[in-house]
Amino acid sequence: MNPETIHVTDLEAAINWWRERSPSPDGVSAAPEVRALAEAYALLAWTRATEIDVDALSDKALGAWLDWYETTPDSPCIAICSTAQGDPVCKGCGRTFDEVQHWPGLGPFEKRIVWQRITQEGTAWRFNRYAERVAR
Repeated sequence: MNPETIHVTDLEAAINWWRERSPSPDGVSAAPEVRALAEAYALLAWTRATEIDVDALSDKALGAWLDWYETTPDSPCIAICSTAQGDPVCKGCGRTFDEVQHWPGLGPFEKRIVWQRITQEGTAWRFNRYAERVAR
């Protein structure tokens, strides 16, 4: 996976966030941010891809995505870190030891790739045993 890509689920989340933030006044027209993100989404649909290179986004779409990204949790940590006990993958959040160690230095696209992977796997305690910690 290219670290400078955005997954379709992140585009969908950003579109929905903008639609809620800037609802259509007439039920037809969309906010400029929604239109910009929708162009990227349409490109994914047209090519039947699940990821889009960041370079393929317009400045408006990238800005809209980054604005959405700033509203998402930075870290999947739930304060139960088993990598500190020697596990190669944290039972609490699902990140590898290297991902935990280098997290502060990762960019938004790299972080979202990790989030995508751990969400798809769904095996970390954050998704089952301790899901209530995430809700806080």
